[in-house]
Amino acid sequence: MDFENAKEIFILGINAQGKPFRPSDWAERLAGVMCHFRPGGASLGSHIQYSPWCFPTAIGGVKCVVVNRQLRDAEPMAWDFVINFARDNGLQITEACSL
Repeated sequence: MDFENAKEIFILGINAQGKPFRPSDWAERLAGVMCHFRPGGASLGSHIQYSPWCFPTAIGGVKCVVVNRQLRDAEPMAWDFVINFARDNGLQITEACSL
């Protein structure tokens, strides 16, 4: 699936078999790796805050990572890393939608 026009995507912590992805802190780890990618670039102390472009959350009790298209616009390789992490681990990716 291509997410070229998506404003945001959700990477859900559920694999193709419907089982929770392990380790249980995967979302925090992935978002932590992306913490330096932010508006204005990395700055002093940015390693202790999640990026507004890539952050962990939970939806319906399922851990997930929200990834904003601005990450792709600013750092295409960081976007590719996040997408490939999800694909390599068989995680579900869905486009965010406004309700």
